[in-house]
This record gives sequence, C-alpha cells and structure tokens, in this order.
Amino acid sequence: MHDKPLSKFVGRLLHRRPGASRPAQERVGPDTYGLDEEKVLRFAEDGLDPEKENRLAEEVAEVLPLGWSLSPRAKERLYTVSSHLGGEPQLLAWLDRHPGLPRLIARLTALTGNLDRYSDDPSVVEALRAARAAEPLPAALDGTLPPGTDEETLSDIAYRIDKLLFEQHTEDAARLALATTDWLRAAARRASPASPVVEEMAEFMGHLHEDIRQADAAA
Repeated sequence: MHDKPLSKFVGRLLHRRPGASRPAQERVGPDTYGLDEEKVLRFAEDGLDPEKENRLAEEVAEVLPLGWSLSPRAKERLYTVSSHLGGEPQLLAWLDRHPGLPRLIARLTALTGNLDRYSDDPSVVEALRAARAAEPLPAALDGTLPPGTDEETLSDIAYRIDKLLFEQHTEDAARLALATTDWLRAAARRASPASPVVEEMAEFMGHLHEDIRQADAAA
C-alpha cells in the first residue's frame, strides 16, 4: 500500500464515530471469533513463525470488520496485536504485508476511515454536488445514495462498505469501494476551482483505487 493512504488514516478501528458503523445491538459474534490466544501471545513475544503469523493475519482480517460486536476478550486480543505493532496505522501496514484477505481488508479499512474524514469538508461536498449535477452516478453507485448530497454522503458509503464486510460480502464491498474511489477521483478532478483538500482527494483516491484493485484481484 502507498504510504500516503496509511499516513492519512485517522479513524479508529474499534471505535468509529457514531453512525459510521452498524449499531452494536445488531452485531453479535462469538466470544473471541477465531483469534487464537496462543498465536496472539506468541506474536506479542516475537515468537511466532512466519506460517503461523500469516494465519494470525487472516484471523485479524476476519475480526476487524466486526467492530463493536466483538466481545471484550476478542477486543483485548486484537488490541494486544495492535499494541505490539505500535498502533492502528501499523496494524494496517502489517495486514497489508500479508496477501489475500488481510491485504484487502487493510485497504478497504483505509478507504472507509478516510471517507469519514473527507465527508465533513465543505469543498469536498460541493465537488460531489457539482459532479452529480453534471452527470448521473455510475451504475455501481446508482441507488446506493439518496438524491441529495451533504456531509453524510461519504459516511453513508463507508457505512455500506462496513456493513458488507460485517456480513462477509467481501467481493461486494470491494466492488463498491472501487466504484467509489473511481467516482471520487473523477469528481475531484472535475472540480473548478479545486481546493487543496479536493486536490488531495483526487490523488489519494487514485492511489487507493489501484491498491484495492490489486488486492481484490489477488484475494
């Protein structure tokens, strides 16, 4: 993954802002949901061999989209892995080093976190309004968004991607992510004049689109 998407990732993996993920009461999972305690502890002690570390990365990728539904024990194990790596951005970077599901989840998580970040910027909202007024939404996004465009638009897309991941519809989540990054990049490039934030978003979404496409093809 490009360094810039990781450096710009400012969301919290376990504590997304209210409304950004599925309500906790709808998300109930097993006690530890596949996070093997022995592998977690050995990893924290730098005693896990590469093969088992690959499996641990897969387990983390499986639980990361479950967010608030994780039990305290599962959250504690996930926190142990994240803390050992140095924090949440480093956790994404670690997942990104493992091909397959871990890499794809890392890149989709980077996208949803940044959709929340961009959604409050007035210049981004105006660029999206102008894009929707100029031409219809791409087919992959048609019917996904309400007719109006406001500060909730990108957060709503992030929520839909989160929901698909929670329901284990990873391929559908990747398709929605690719359509979203492509649309946002085009909308940002069309904006005139473009604010620094909109220009940044155009470059950022271009990087993420290619990152997600490659990860999805290899998953």
